[in-house]
Amino acid sequence: MSESTPSSPLSSGFVALVGKPNVGKSTLMNAILGVKVAITTSKPQTTRNRILGVQTFPEKGQLCFVDTPGIHRSKRRLNRAMTDTALRSLEEVDLVCHIVDAAEIVEWQKESGRLELPPPERFVMDQLVDRELEAVLVVNKIDLVDDKLRLLPLIETMTETNDYHDAVPTSALTGENLDRLVDVLFTNLPEQGMLFPEEMLTDKAERFIAAEFVREKVMEKTRREVPYSVAVEVETFRDDPRRDLLEIAVVIHVEKEGQKGIIIGKKGSRLKEIGVEARKELEGFFGKQVYLETFVRVEPLWSEDPGFLRRFDYE
Repeated sequence: MSESTPSSPLSSGFVALVGKPNVGKSTLMNAILGVKVAITTSKPQTTRNRILGVQTFPEKGQLCFVDTPGIHRSKRRLNRAMTDTALRSLEEVDLVCHIVDAAEIVEWQKESGRLELPPPERFVMDQLVDRELEAVLVVNKIDLVDDKLRLLPLIETMTETNDYHDAVPTSALTGENLDRLVDVLFTNLPEQGMLFPEEMLTDKAERFIAAEFVREKVMEKTRREVPYSVAVEVETFRDDPRRDLLEIAVVIHVEKEGQKGIIIGKKGSRLKEIGVEARKELEGFFGKQVYLETFVRVEPLWSEDPGFLRRFDYE
């Protein structure tokens, strides 16, 4: 009678995705999850809240990602609250993924003639070094770097500054090296069983997801200060099983009357476009037909109002 081979112990844990704005944190999490949980745009500071994304690998364990807002300097109360959210998340995790934009740093080094880090990246690095965290370096967006030989000195500069467990060049957009990153993460997580049910994807409520998908489309369709002056609130979220239909009504809050006009557009054209594209995203996520209503409301200086920021879990 042959002896059964003992199965390998599982590893699970919380992994914070941190970095400056627009380095691809949310894109990377969505790519590994295989489902869009966090919204992504080309604009910095898209992510405002801490978002949990859970991916279960039956033979390995469970990666519980904590996607965070970009760490940056700002005088604006909303932006300071976002950075505080990111830094607080570092205290609650087993491992940190410090994600950097390889293309942006390489271009800055090329133009400046220096191998040091750009000031915004230096600021993030200082926060991590001061906290002496268990961390892995993720050098993202390598698909945008023409001269791959420039990646080595970049990695050397960063690993000389901080004591990372490993450094993984990746492209969250193309999927390059994401399998290796997953293996590196499991190697550095504690051996323990699953932390959540296998079917769990996120801890965020459906209303939050709905509001975020609408905010994503507003950010994509507007420019200048408008995307950063918008908050989205779900007033109605009603599931009608009989008709297999979700009825959702959202309010898009802005700070100025002029911003309201920009979002609505000529004869309501932009608001209609935002609604159509958001509805498609919502139907894809929830797997059913969605009836979406959108309204725009002026809330002067909401981004400096502590009560409003708490209401949206920004502070």
